[in-house]
Amino acid sequence: MRIISGEFGGRRLKAVPGQATRPTTDKVKEAIFNMIGPYFDGGHGLDLFAGSGGLGIEAISRGLDSMILVDRQYAAIKVIKENVATTKAVDRFQIIKAQAERAIQQFVATGQQFDLVLLDPPYRAQQIAAELTTFAEQKLLAPAATIVCETSSDTVLPEDLAGFTHLRRQTYGTTAITIYQYGGTSSDS
Repeated sequence: MRIISGEFGGRRLKAVPGQATRPTTDKVKEAIFNMIGPYFDGGHGLDLFAGSGGLGIEAISRGLDSMILVDRQYAAIKVIKENVATTKAVDRFQIIKAQAERAIQQFVATGQQFDLVLLDPPYRAQQIAAELTTFAEQKLLAPAATIVCETSSDTVLPEDLAGFTHLRRQTYGTTAITIYQYGGTSSDS
């Protein structure tokens, strides 16, 4: 695994040991960023099931200002810290060891909003449609936020989801990528 492009392009990343985490392949990672970018002009991101942190690190490399990387496994957090250290830009990352639900509660309490959300939960525990609804209801998404969902290819997420525009679904072997854009408006308008 490596960082594909941008400021940190070419740097190698470690994978989480064992079978509990399935890393996003470089091919799929590159396809994701070609669909949503490929580069960013700032913004705040969240990788809620970060694993090795590769997707979130790639987003920072491609111009996002900051990224929160969340995972519940100690082994994953250890690898995320090592991978973030390779960027030499650790101040642009926040690493949180927590269950997804607890992390979401923390973000609500602090009033955070995200421009990019990466959701790659364990295939057997996917509740992405419900999580997206929670994100919208709790005002965690900035207007026009992009949400990237990685699922097994036999999982089909809804095209009609209140508050979201389904932009694209693409399969890569056993993996499917579904991209949504949040249609909410700023509370200032």
